[in-house]
Formats: sequence, structure tokens, C-alpha cells
Amino acid sequence: MKELIEYIAKALVDDPDKVRVTEIEGERTSVIELSVAKEDLGKIIGKQGRTARSMRTILSAASTKNNKRAVLEILE
Repeated sequence: MKELIEYIAKALVDDPDKVRVTEIEGERTSVIELSVAKEDLGKIIGKQGRTARSMRTILSAASTKNNKRAVLEILE
């Protein structure tokens, strides 16, 4: 899951070197934290949060295959 979010985020931002993704795994849930450069934050969130919502949908669909739940947190 971590690699999937990292791949998508690096494709969206201007400065892919500053993309940091960490995964905190629990028994049934994984929390994936995404941080990007301050000037790229708007690109990750998108208009009215559409890009962030789409990333969460993709993550949810991918994590369902593993019978787990994944939550995406976008850090400022």
C-alpha cells in the first residue's frame, strides 16, 4: 500500500524528492501518512479535495484485497 501511494504522489507533485510516505500497521488497519513539500500540498489535495478522495478510494480498493483497512493521512 505504501508503494502505491508513493507512486501516485510522486507523479502528481513538482518535487518528487520531498515525498515521504510512512506506514503504521495495526492488526486490521494500516495508517499511511503522506507528506509533501508545502508548495505541492494543493496538488495532492486537489480542487475541493477530489484528488485526495480519489487516492483514498484507490487505497481502499487495494486494501480490501488483503482483507485489511487502510487510512490515508495527508500531513502538512
